[in-house]
Amino acid sequence: MEFLDIPLFDDDFYKMLFRFALNIVFLTIIIRWLYYQKTQRKDYLFTYYMIGIIVFFLCFTLKKYELDIGMALGLFAIFGIIRYRTDAIDIKEMTYLFIIIGVSVVNSLANSKMSYSEIVGGNILIVISIFIIERLWLTTDGLSNKSIDYTITDNIKPENHHLLIEEMKEATGLDIEQVKVGSINLINNSAKVKVYYNKNK
Repeated sequence: MEFLDIPLFDDDFYKMLFRFALNIVFLTIIIRWLYYQKTQRKDYLFTYYMIGIIVFFLCFTLKKYELDIGMALGLFAIFGIIRYRTDAIDIKEMTYLFIIIGVSVVNSLANSKMSYSEIVGGNILIVISIFIIERLWLTTDGLSNKSIDYTITDNIKPENHHLLIEEMKEATGLDIEQVKVGSINLINNSAKVKVYYNKNK
């Protein structure tokens, strides 16, 4: 049955629902469990979820037009370089954005030549890779870490590093053992600071 030359229903609807559910499950694992628990940054949760959802439906729709491999790669490249002009996005957040886009593209564009076990297996391998690199390899002596926006003071200087640690301890109430200074914005007199702390104390 059609309405204005558009089918009202076809069997791809069930395929879309299953793949969307699959995509949301793995996006949640990556965003809510791997990313958020490590960074505690809520400001990117909405962005990551919505980009993942929109990319999924966009790619699923475009798949109906049977894009050739060149156009598909071009589309993926366009999505891969998305950035917002208002605020600079940290490299780590950009990497997670690329992961979210990649997972959504794979889950939506996989065709009949790729079994569901391969799709699920690919998603699981991505999650495992993130977990190993994020939670095991990049930890500092088993310490947890947080990123903090810091208003620049004299303590930002290398010779005052011990004072910066004490300042961070007092400001956050955390048992901070190490502080790393990231990007510095002299115009806004601010800096990105990552603190490493013992979560068990």
